Amino acid sequence: MATVEEVRAALDKLVEQFDGISEEDRTKHVVERRLACRISDIGLTFYGRIHRDGLDPFKEVPPQDGRPAEVKLTLNSEDLVSMVNGQLDMGRALLTGRVKIDASLGDLLRLRKLL
Repeated sequence: MATVEEVRAALDKLVEQFDGISEEDRTKHVVERRLACRISDIGLTFYGRIHRDGLDPFKEVPPQDGRPAEVKLTLNSEDLVSMVNGQLDMGRALLTGRVKIDASLGDLLRLRKLL
């Protein structure tokens, strides 16, 4: 199990990696969505927002607007760290049930293009 600090560092790295996606790809595949990333083994949920200009830093406090996240991910801390570090393939993790994504079919298809 990864520590809370390692999870925060992995989420920060994910934000940085998202900045590396070309503006053209973001324009084609990204629409604004609120995100919730539940880390099951440590019992924390982190909240963020994806939009054409980037991925906002994740916070442990839900947004004040009270609107629910459109994209919800659930995974354990070690799998998050492994995926962000390129050691675990997101597709494989989804197929084996290590990562669960609750989102509309359209959002899943858009996200697939970015992963």
